[in-house]
Amino acid sequence: MSSHREAPEVSKDPVADNTDVYAFVSPDKPSHVTLIANFIPFQNPQGGPNFYEFGDDVLYEIKVSNSGTAGEADIVYRFRFVTGIRNKKTFLYNTGPITSISDSTWTRPQYYSVTRYEKGKGWTTLAERLACPPVNVGPRSTPNYEKLAAQAVHRIAGGRTVFAGQRAEGFHVDLGSIFDLGTLRPYQMAHLIPSAAAAGVNGTQGLNVHSIAIQVPKTDLTAGHGAPTDVDDARSVIGVWATASRQKIRVLKVGQGKAEDAGPFRQVSRLGNPLFNEVITPMAEKDTWNSVGPDGDKRFAQYVARPELAGLLPVLYPGVFPRLAAYKKDRADLLAILLTGIPKGVVPGFQNYTGANQADMLRLNLAVPPAKKPNPIGLVAGDAAGFPNGRRPVDDVVAIELRAVAGATIPLVDPSFTPDDATAGLTDGTSNTNPPFLDEFPYLGTPAGGYQTTPGTAGGAA
Repeated sequence: MSSHREAPEVSKDPVADNTDVYAFVSPDKPSHVTLIANFIPFQNPQGGPNFYEFGDDVLYEIKVSNSGTAGEADIVYRFRFVTGIRNKKTFLYNTGPITSISDSTWTRPQYYSVTRYEKGKGWTTLAERLACPPVNVGPRSTPNYEKLAAQAVHRIAGGRTVFAGQRAEGFHVDLGSIFDLGTLRPYQMAHLIPSAAAAGVNGTQGLNVHSIAIQVPKTDLTAGHGAPTDVDDARSVIGVWATASRQKIRVLKVGQGKAEDAGPFRQVSRLGNPLFNEVITPMAEKDTWNSVGPDGDKRFAQYVARPELAGLLPVLYPGVFPRLAAYKKDRADLLAILLTGIPKGVVPGFQNYTGANQADMLRLNLAVPPAKKPNPIGLVAGDAAGFPNGRRPVDDVVAIELRAVAGATIPLVDPSFTPDDATAGLTDGTSNTNPPFLDEFPYLGTPAGGYQTTPGTAGGAA
């Protein structure tokens, strides 16, 4: 998975669990960039009466590095939530149909503020008391969910647009097979413990997440507030990651069912590149990784240079990856893709290099225009607008990173290496069977409804 339950401690704290981060030039508004951070993984659409919501006690932030040291935040968008109770006499989430996000029938509305930090200028409040939509309960409770979600898309100061609320999971992966000793169903006949080849099973199908999305002008993100047009210019590249933080002290109030938080905020989750902490960082260091900033990621570079999965593939699939098994050099390709960005000259007409300091961030070259026909395999397939140039919802990051780890990107830095024949088509066998993406902000699809959904199916959105 991308970053769902990826570390022991944050797996116990889903409200703060950052599952996916996206950063891309908006296809329908190419003067703007969309940044999305998802939280609260594996939401069962039927999960009432206490449905999913953001944490009032969690500090959510999307961070941007645009100059100086990679991994240091030059721009920060901060989101704080507060939950209301309209009817203290009912156990129900809603007491009738919710036809507007202001309806009194919605018992537990949630609101949020947005503030922006810019290095050298400090914090500015962009908006306060913006309404979230309810979750998608069902056709009686939320009869027109698309309308409710549209009401929660807010235009705010500076040409920015924001949304915070439930969305359909956009990430697809065969969780059941991958965590069963690294099985890839389409190739499991070649596994060390073989069985007949089969189609992949999308383990996130029919599930929802909570998304924080903000669309801003490119000039909001760059050093000097320019709108980049030159792909080769280092100033065209930004780094993006998201974090969740909690206050250091929590006191439970006996007999009141409440807690009070105090003290400074401490980071408990972060995410830049998909699958970094999930697949690369050893379990014993995952919680540490979540607690520190990307500017110090040099300490984790050893695991990128010699990824455990690259060593496991030849063992789990005997005879399938002989060239990968024989390759003993540090993985300079992965170090570039994940920790420094790709320097100019490696991929013709492209670069997203942020300097020698190693930091796990999505690196987005703002001068690369959106693709007219996006390829889910992104840059590896010649689509420079796709991952690892930022990340779009459509990008199949599991297939991309499987192929990269298996050696598909080694020739970029070591032309003497020829990838194994199986590498080019390597995949977990899944496709996006989740609800379709939207053509406009906030892009992620309509969440599956509780009434409409049968567990294990894509469910309905009406």
